[in-house]
Amino acid sequence: MPTGKVRFYDAEKGFGFVAKDDGGDVFVRANALPPGVSSLKPGQRVEFGVIEGRKGEQALHVQLIDAPPSLSKAQRKKPQEMAVIVEDLIKMLDGLGNGYRHGRHPDGRHAKKVASVLRAVADELEL
Repeated sequence: MPTGKVRFYDAEKGFGFVAKDDGGDVFVRANALPPGVSSLKPGQRVEFGVIEGRKGEQALHVQLIDAPPSLSKAQRKKPQEMAVIVEDLIKMLDGLGNGYRHGRHPDGRHAKKVASVLRAVADELEL
């Protein structure tokens, strides 16, 4: 089976083009994608069957060779950086817990800061 890289794919229109490894482009329709796959990402490696259509070669039975590169993982903080952030968060939450043990709610400014840090760490963990 021929292989190539996705050059362009428009999920809304349901088609795109794959650049074959041995040269040339192949048209790919949404109905050629594997079950559960609704889109292709530029640069994604695929293998496919080829049929000659009215306007040139068309891909059939596209199979993903590798997952598309994840932009969110590429922007993810390094584990060493996250270790420092989590340690600081633990200290911040420990101080918050001590206040609650003494019957005090945090003041508005401090509470907003803690909430903001918690959201940022949660976003980083979900990547």
